[in-house]
Amino acid sequence: MEETETLSKKTILLMAVVTGVIVANLNFIQPIENLIATDFNISKSVVGMLAMITQLGYAFGLLLIVPLGDIFDRYHLIQFMMILSIISLLLAFWAPNAGIFAVATALIGITSVAPQIIIPYAGYLAPVLQRGKVLGIVLSGLLTGILLSRSFSGLLGSIMPWQYIYLIAAGVDLVFLLIVHLFMPHDKRGHRDLKYFAVIKTLPKLFIEQKELRGSAINGFCMFGMSNVLWSTLAFYLAAQYHLGSSIAGLLGLLGIAGILVAPWVGNLVDQKSPKLTIGLSMILSGLGFVVFWLVGFWMIGLIVGIVLLDLGTQFSQVSNQAIVQSLNHQQSSRNNSIFMFSYFLGGSIGTLAATWAWSRIGWIGVCLVALAFLVIAIVDHFVIGEPEKLNTEVE
Repeated sequence: MEETETLSKKTILLMAVVTGVIVANLNFIQPIENLIATDFNISKSVVGMLAMITQLGYAFGLLLIVPLGDIFDRYHLIQFMMILSIISLLLAFWAPNAGIFAVATALIGITSVAPQIIIPYAGYLAPVLQRGKVLGIVLSGLLTGILLSRSFSGLLGSIMPWQYIYLIAAGVDLVFLLIVHLFMPHDKRGHRDLKYFAVIKTLPKLFIEQKELRGSAINGFCMFGMSNVLWSTLAFYLAAQYHLGSSIAGLLGLLGIAGILVAPWVGNLVDQKSPKLTIGLSMILSGLGFVVFWLVGFWMIGLIVGIVLLDLGTQFSQVSNQAIVQSLNHQQSSRNNSIFMFSYFLGGSIGTLAATWAWSRIGWIGVCLVALAFLVIAIVDHFVIGEPEKLNTEVE
């Protein structure tokens, strides 16, 4: 992509990397759930709720904090949220019991929303006809953070006390806070003359009035819910089926490299073809992933193939929906993104809770049935509300 006055290749790369580093905070808990349950002497269903609390905290952070991007200078807002996130990580490291750790995980979720301020900022700065491609690159950073966070957490959890994962993460985030301060572009809009509660009150109206936003919100709810159905129970399944620990759960997370590699291509496909096409492909891929889990998940090769398919489906959905949402009104891009990502992570938290409940009562088949329920809702949304054939290319 050619450099523009407002968004260079270096800036896109910086946004992608920072997005990945911050979003990683949300996923450290998944591969080490067994270790946390043992250390705090709590059940697997309770530790599953801790993972859900992180996702739910993030969802409410998206709803209540991300709209501030339409009010305040995003350069400063991103840094402020990174500082709060670092403090939350340090609390998780120190937590002496499950109660304080639960508070820390909720705060980690609430404060790790800077990526969802960066994403609409990237969409705002990107050339109109290359918005999908730019968002695909930034979202590749997001997926890389999710991917490597699981591997990082799982591998470190196998060689040191799991608490140190959060301490190391706080140190890494501090380094990137300094990088953001030095190199992230300043927001030329500055602060806008908008009132916070007036902005928050507009969220239901934006959801109701924008059909494209409703469709993306429901699809994101379902597809990320399906993703979390797997990742919230994978550590339990590996321990029960294969007698394997957190390190293997982390290594399996590396299979998501397929999603990272295709993200820019998906962005181009959205720009040149149709988001309706790519959303349809996302449901097919994720659905096939769980068919594989159901039929041959008891073999490692089946587990591997299913993970690749599911990660591809998740990435197709995420890039497509972000391109749709960011093609809407730029004056409310942070609010639109807030609504979409709130629904996205609400689906993730419900997927986590439902899957851990199903695992404790029915086992792996129950986990796959929960995913099927999400897929059915996504299919209904696809045919009832649907997606636009083409993105909006008008500059607001």
